[in-house]
Amino acid sequence: MSGRAVSKMTSKNQITVPAAVRDALCLEKGDSLVFEVAGDGAVTVRKAVPLDREFADSLRSQLSEWHSAEDDEAYRGL
Repeated sequence: MSGRAVSKMTSKNQITVPAAVRDALCLEKGDSLVFEVAGDGAVTVRKAVPLDREFADSLRSQLSEWHSAEDDEAYRGL
């Protein structure tokens, strides 16, 4: 998509995603969006990619050794 799409916020802070944006992002009912806010106030909207739960769970044992009270203390000032 190139160009602009406009949507108006309701009194309940909801918006309708314009059809051109839905098409450009290949959005379907139930999809989630990610809003990334830059320091200059610009906002990027993209389709959220679902988390691969099985992959994330497989990493748990590998990363758990890095999370302890000692690690919290050692890295607190960073």
